[in-house]
Amino acid sequence: MKKFLFVIVLLVAQHLFAQNNTDVFVVDIAPAYEGLQLLNLQKVSNNDGYNNQPFFPSNETLLFAGNNEGQTDIAEYNLNTKSKKWFNTKTEGGEYSPQKLPTSADIAAVRLDKDGLQRLYKYDSQTGKSTELIKDLQIAYFAFYNDQKILSTVLDGDKMDLVMIDLPLKKADTLFYNVGRSLQKVPKINSMSYSLLNEEGNLDLYLLDMDSYESFFVTEMPIGIQDYVWLNDTQILIGSGNKLYMYDTLGDSEWTRVASLEEYGLKNITRMAISPNGKKLAIVAESK
Repeated sequence: MKKFLFVIVLLVAQHLFAQNNTDVFVVDIAPAYEGLQLLNLQKVSNNDGYNNQPFFPSNETLLFAGNNEGQTDIAEYNLNTKSKKWFNTKTEGGEYSPQKLPTSADIAAVRLDKDGLQRLYKYDSQTGKSTELIKDLQIAYFAFYNDQKILSTVLDGDKMDLVMIDLPLKKADTLFYNVGRSLQKVPKINSMSYSLLNEEGNLDLYLLDMDSYESFFVTEMPIGIQDYVWLNDTQILIGSGNKLYMYDTLGDSEWTRVASLEEYGLKNITRMAISPNGKKLAIVAESK
């Protein structure tokens, strides 16, 4: 397997939602001798503009922030019927980072209003109408641990702080400063992951034990990479250019190339999401 060197410039604490012409793709994945086998790639966003931030609420359904006639709304795509619908009632702002609530069919998303206000809202699955989940927090990114706790990044000038939100208590505690944008719940264990800017200006990946709130160093992220996804409780996947790379916490302490999307004409892979059964991978990328 080929090892690699990253030479991409790191964009520190990039909290603005860049309006690039990105698309969302879904591909079937399976273990292979040389890493990962990629099959049946399909494009699920079929319009120009910003299409990003995928999330699987189920094995058959994908959510993402999609361009809806110039406004970013919550798109819900059915992988079986290959049909898309808009989940939310249109607001004055744009909806980003949609995720299903752990114990209901409702969806949470960050709304960026035209006046710059940026808050976390819940969108009702029956009506599409929204209510604010937590008051007075300028939330950039978030991930649910369960229906009571949310790990989030909160804007602090041109940086972001790692903040734990307790929904029943309506309480927010700042854990760390100068963090990256990607937050993940690690499968099968009681931990979440986050990245923290180190002294060299790169991002280190950490596990956060959700019982003790102790943090454990995992690895340094390659230069220029902010986004990652856990394939399971030990394997981490990232994208760079048109290649996918893996880090195995039980294997060699290095990133290894496991797949390429060059044959599909994709480039500049960023965010990814994995289906609950681990058989489908959503990828945000640009088409050549």
